[in-house]
Amino acid sequence: MPDQVQPFAVSSLFQLTIGDSSLGSFTSCEGLGCSMEVEERTEGGMNGRVWHLPTRIRYSNVVLGRPLTKDTVLIWAWIQQQVREPLRLPGQLVALGPDRRPIVRWLLDGVLPVRWSGPSFDTEQSQPARETLEIAHDGFIGVTI
Repeated sequence: MPDQVQPFAVSSLFQLTIGDSSLGSFTSCEGLGCSMEVEERTEGGMNGRVWHLPTRIRYSNVVLGRPLTKDTVLIWAWIQQQVREPLRLPGQLVALGPDRRPIVRWLLDGVLPVRWSGPSFDTEQSQPARETLEIAHDGFIGVTI
């Protein structure tokens, strides 16, 4: 019996949900990652050995982009709510395949908005108006399929 072929991690959309609120779909996602900080220690008498000890993990901000849609008001409402009453809610970022089925889900802890950039309008360019949303988070709660 041949092995079952797994779908490639090619995605066309990313859906973002914060708490119970969907913020819509995005066409680009950058910065989803983390890095481990390490401290170097040398052991006396062992000149050829340096120990690398983990100290903390840092999570990078995630930058999402998309053409301007009606979903912009969802982002604006979330940001305004955060101004009135900041709440670090869990979030979910889902990578969707070309068939719009989920490939991977990243469950994020303590999501906050960092930056929103609206479109630049230039009548000499025939590109769609785009917006970007940058979010910070406290780490991954889980990664699922």
